[in-house]
Amino acid sequence: MRILVTGASGHIGSAVVPELLGAGHQVVGLARSDASAEAVAATGATVVRGDLDDLDGLATAASAADGVVHLAFKHELDDLPRAAVFDLAAVEAIGEALEGTGKPFVITSGTLLLAFAAPGQVGTEDAVLAGGPRADSENVVVAMAERGVRSSVVRLAPLVHSSLDHHGFTHRLIATARRTGVSAYVGDGTNRWSGLHTLDAATLYRAAVERAPAGSRLHGVEDEGVPFREIAGVLGRHLGLPVRSIAPEEADTHFGFLGPLVVLDGPASNARTRALLGWAPTHPGLLADLDEGHYFTAVA
Repeated sequence: MRILVTGASGHIGSAVVPELLGAGHQVVGLARSDASAEAVAATGATVVRGDLDDLDGLATAASAADGVVHLAFKHELDDLPRAAVFDLAAVEAIGEALEGTGKPFVITSGTLLLAFAAPGQVGTEDAVLAGGPRADSENVVVAMAERGVRSSVVRLAPLVHSSLDHHGFTHRLIATARRTGVSAYVGDGTNRWSGLHTLDAATLYRAAVERAPAGSRLHGVEDEGVPFREIAGVLGRHLGLPVRSIAPEEADTHFGFLGPLVVLDGPASNARTRALLGWAPTHPGLLADLDEGHYFTAVA
């Protein structure tokens, strides 16, 4: 297949593009800058210039492809609701271009949202949020199955980790610990965050674009979740910083924009995804990958 990948030069894209190429697919990578274009071209993929603001360009590129993997998101805004508005517009433009073709369209969401859909429970692929940031795009794409698009949603763990990660939440937590002089968790720290190795995410996206049934929600997690206290403990040990609890009312001040998220208990299951696609994580888990030390060699 000739597959359009948005966000092709980003963290996840840097693994997804080689994974698709290695499986014999042609890849067209969307690039919004010269540096991104060079990175995409270096993988052997074809470059098309554009960004999420150019809806006509997105639609044109999608129409010329046999399928689309949508990874791009305006993370630089540090404003989830605003970034989600741009994402929804892009998703709708791509979906309209693919309507009636039966082509695959894979987008990205997050399992941590399920802390709102099913609080206190392990989130499953069947859990659905009625609306909100990211959830709106999810619901629109799943509904595209009724419009002749083989649509699917990959809900990623909040901590997608590997040496390919240079700007994700793991780096934000490390930067916060260095800035404040403490590796903190909230309350008793038993709330859980899931992880997934970047290379396992790449194989999941390939499985989704190749064979996910229309209207699928898929979970990119390696286990149900790791207590946040354990994550903070590993970070503190590698950084040589004390590990301590902070009160919930301190979370926003301490963690900044991550404050509302670090208090969430977001365990998630991947059982249905494994059964549906025959996919399974094979790379080191979150704590093992953190213990490899590569996150702590770069200056935050």
